[in-house]
Amino acid sequence: MSEVYNWQLGRPMYYPYPQASPRQQFAFVFNINRCIACQTCTMACKSTWTFSKGQEYMWWNNVETKPFGGYPQSWDVRILELLDKAHRDAGQEAAWGPGNQQEHSTPYGRFDGMTIFEAAHTQAQREEVALGYEPTDEQWRFPNFYEDTARGAKADRARPNLNPATLPEHSTWFFYLQRLCNHCSYPACLAACPRRAIYKRPEDGIVLIDQSRCRGYRKCVAQCPYKKPMYRATTRVSEKCIACYPRIEGKDALTAGEPMETRCMAACVGKIRMQGLVQVDGNGGWVEDRHNPLYYLVHVAKVALPLYPQFGTQPNGYYIPPRWAPRPYLRQMFGPGVDAAIETYTRPSRELLAVLQLFRASQTIVFRYEIIEGAKVFERNIGGQPWSMYNDTVVGYDRSGKEIVRVSVEEPKFERPAKHYNSI
Repeated sequence: MSEVYNWQLGRPMYYPYPQASPRQQFAFVFNINRCIACQTCTMACKSTWTFSKGQEYMWWNNVETKPFGGYPQSWDVRILELLDKAHRDAGQEAAWGPGNQQEHSTPYGRFDGMTIFEAAHTQAQREEVALGYEPTDEQWRFPNFYEDTARGAKADRARPNLNPATLPEHSTWFFYLQRLCNHCSYPACLAACPRRAIYKRPEDGIVLIDQSRCRGYRKCVAQCPYKKPMYRATTRVSEKCIACYPRIEGKDALTAGEPMETRCMAACVGKIRMQGLVQVDGNGGWVEDRHNPLYYLVHVAKVALPLYPQFGTQPNGYYIPPRWAPRPYLRQMFGPGVDAAIETYTRPSRELLAVLQLFRASQTIVFRYEIIEGAKVFERNIGGQPWSMYNDTVVGYDRSGKEIVRVSVEEPKFERPAKHYNSI
């Protein structure tokens, strides 16, 4: 085992391979607060990549309902139980300690528990490189398991409906979690493969499976904590999300050679998704790029958080957590930065509000943005504090520095001429 630095944990950790970072890293941010679970992203991916024989139960992109849903069923509950047992056996607590949250190397504090790699390393019989399990066929069979099922619902006997819910936390709640391969900086699937068939591309950090080397041992399926590699029985090899890498490479004629969003991103109806490429340093951290929208959301505003950072894979998928869900549940899922992230999102700064308008504003990847200030259009008190909204305009630029999108905070209004009496 080698020692690598995981900035999401705020400390070095054990990993089977030495530190090796790509020049750029494919990453994305999902705004859970906007998702309507229309599954358009899911079907866009399915119709592009997994529509063939043997791929019937492969959903590289899926949207599941929390807290009860999951694909495969209860994937996160099962891996959390394994990790919890490993901590109990070792007499160790899986807790977050304080850290310098102003530093990029420790933005969420320090995780003093064990990762899935370290938990497997401490076991007497080290047969695997990471804690994990292989889901059964039945667990793969229901991608929409418990969809729209709420927790905490209580009926009001005096009225034919449920008790009302209020912010900041709803007593009756659920939310949608959008998932695809996180293309982790320290992938468990890559570490687990005995054939070394899985690799991370140096140009963009996308994790791929070499189909000619794979022999279908399914170690990647068992030891990826997010369960995103999937075994295909008809070909007897594993497959996974490829981040639509031909589009990332700019091979689609629509963007004239510029990097383009993946199919699931481009199809998003709710405009919850933003995708991009960030510069990476030799320790796996992000090089400061103040006006890259992803860098701003993750490292400056700190409103976007990694999914289960305690697993130790340093996922490159980030989420703006839902405002209404119980905080302890969200802290377990996204780490200790949840409270600050929700506060920031509830009362967004002028810059954050402008950057949020870039979500799904263009199929071409935005590498840099600038903001043109506008007039104040609204003000009110939020949480007892004054807050103002300005009709700023955010301009997005592609890799070459060409303007590709220009969006205002306030949606433009067009008044229909009076001569038109109706819309028919």
